[in-house]
Amino acid sequence: MSADAKSVPIARLLSLVQPGSIMAIITSLKEGILAVDPDLRIVTANPAAEEILGRSRWDLAGVPVCDLFGEGSCPQDTLSQTLQSGEPIIDFQTTVRLGNGQMGHVLLRTAPLRHRDGSNLGIALILGDVTEVTTLRQQMSGRTQLGRLVGRAPRMQELFGLIQDVADSDATVLVRGESGTGKELVARAVHEMGRRESGPFVQVNCSALSENLLESELFGHVKGAYTGAVADRRGRFEEARGGTLFLDEIGDVSPAVQVKLLRVLQERVVEKVGDNTPVPVDVRLVSATNRNLENLLATGRLREDFFYRIKVVSLTIPPLRDRREDIPLLVDHLLQRIAGREGLPGAPSVADPALRRLMNHRWPGNVRELENALEHAVVLSRGGLIQASHLPVEVTGAAGGPGRGLSGIPRHSDEERTIIAAALEAAGWNRTRAARRLGIDRSTLWRKIREYDLRPDDEPGA
Repeated sequence: MSADAKSVPIARLLSLVQPGSIMAIITSLKEGILAVDPDLRIVTANPAAEEILGRSRWDLAGVPVCDLFGEGSCPQDTLSQTLQSGEPIIDFQTTVRLGNGQMGHVLLRTAPLRHRDGSNLGIALILGDVTEVTTLRQQMSGRTQLGRLVGRAPRMQELFGLIQDVADSDATVLVRGESGTGKELVARAVHEMGRRESGPFVQVNCSALSENLLESELFGHVKGAYTGAVADRRGRFEEARGGTLFLDEIGDVSPAVQVKLLRVLQERVVEKVGDNTPVPVDVRLVSATNRNLENLLATGRLREDFFYRIKVVSLTIPPLRDRREDIPLLVDHLLQRIAGREGLPGAPSVADPALRRLMNHRWPGNVRELENALEHAVVLSRGGLIQASHLPVEVTGAAGGPGRGLSGIPRHSDEERTIIAAALEAAGWNRTRAARRLGIDRSTLWRKIREYDLRPDDEPGA
């Protein structure tokens, strides 16, 4: 072709070149290529595959492709479904027996093989040997768990590093992330990694208490401060002395309480409700929210001085949909925890189709929703191999499943209110089931019920 030749599509170019040129391309590739028939038996292999596997194409011909993989590592169900649907596998990492007899890591892709008349000839498996890269990553990436946080995705590794950087300081920390991402786990990791680890970790859910009760909870009260205050009571700031106070849902705190919290942060003293005697406190404050604080700031519901005081250091947890590579790791971790909780002899395994469903789900409820889905599956599978049919319909997308979740629905909207009300009615006002249908956790659902003043039809005032 001339240097000024016009660009042509790849398919058009391949139709012009000699078959020998195409063979030269396949032969020169570093990736191994295996042609597999509809019975999942190897038909032939390119030189790179021969080198990776340490076997000639003559030796490989007729061998079931699953014989190449380690026990439990062959994605047979996935390959079978690919044969039926033609949908390719993209970057499935697994293990195969290498030419030296050792198990190695490969990145697997597939492409359908069609006869000229359109009939199914099988599939092509493209194998990339990533043994060395995987080993290096495992050596360099460090830990995949920090406290109860689990992840090897780059954003999680970055978060782990930030937690370690800030743990020993007394700077206030704001943890941001969607519901179910594990904000409490980040707060605990900050506490446990720092010099205050031997002190108490005290948690307060700010959205669960009215303004007056929250004041008393945080700062304490003296006898007679209000009706029902029959004795002096220490507040959570005093209880957390020498340790960490974690204020969850900080975005729901009223401006009046914000002013009092600001004074505590600046002067390191509290005043009990009904008393004006300053009480010194030595506490590290960590707060968390899933709300957009900048929007609250713009509307005046959040004080500017308070906002900047609580976010000296900001830690953001990525949603699960942005770190899908962590899902297999999280599945193993959560299943081990569920197995221990349920008294099972070992953690159940997950079949490939089920894992694929878990990988493809959007997870509006994040890790908490994933744990709920796995617990559901463990019950239905009776502790055995988890199949796709054992997963909740919210994950499988099966017809006849419950109504739509909140993913993509504008927050604080009439549409959100309608969907939540419908889910509650469908679940018979069982909040656990309704939250699972919506893909959110129970505490978020409780806040939404209060926000929209929802109540059953048979409840007075409904």
